[in-house]
Amino acid sequence: MEVGAIATGLAVVSGTACFFIARKLSRNRKEKKVQKEVAVAKSNESRQVRRARERREQR
Repeated sequence: MEVGAIATGLAVVSGTACFFIARKLSRNRKEKKVQKEVAVAKSNESRQVRRARERREQR
C-alpha cells in the first residue's frame, strides 16, 4: 500500500468522525436552547396559568 492511499483512508475516517461529532454537538446545543426557551416561557407565566398547566400534567 502506498502512502497516498493510507493518507486518503485516514482523511476519510477522520472526516467521518468529525461529521458525527459535530452533529452530536449541534444537537446538544439545539436541545439546550429549546430547554432554555421553555424555561423562560414558563417563568413568564402567571400563577393561575402555571397551576392549570401543572394540574394538566398530573393527569
